[in-house]
Amino acid sequence: MTYLMSLFLFGLVLGLVAVASNPSPYFAALGLVVVAGMGCGVLVGHGGPFLSLVLFLIYLGGMLVVFAYSAALAAEPYPESWGSRSVMVYVLAYLLGLGVVAGAFGGGWYEASWVPADELEGFSTFRGDVGGVALVYSSGGGMLVISAWVLLLTLFVVLELTRGLSRGALRAV
Repeated sequence: MTYLMSLFLFGLVLGLVAVASNPSPYFAALGLVVVAGMGCGVLVGHGGPFLSLVLFLIYLGGMLVVFAYSAALAAEPYPESWGSRSVMVYVLAYLLGLGVVAGAFGGGWYEASWVPADELEGFSTFRGDVGGVALVYSSGGGMLVISAWVLLLTLFVVLELTRGLSRGALRAV
């Protein structure tokens, strides 16, 4: 299990470097999918399979649709990939910075006193993530409605921006 969690965390960091290195939007989308998958794998390893599944489905179902509109708007004939010199400079700079920070704080950053959701299962009749779903719908109902309105507004903004060349906000593109 330790090797699997190490693989998930390593993939999460490499995916974040792949997104932050500023390649073309097509390759950044692949990096975002890798980051989402690895982050959900970390959540599963710490005892939150339901939360992981919900986050993964929401992310891939909602955010990548918006990203597809953005990628269609910024279409390039020759996109820069991770092998391009300009992108590779950013990748190496981020990895070097990550190595310096990990070397400086490598003595005890992993010894934090938090408790995964599965360690307290003997004291509860629910799993940690399933009990939280009921709390979201009971106490967080107002925030859920506000979040739905914000996502609807985001959809309208993206549709307005990508409406066409003759109409819309981005006529010069």
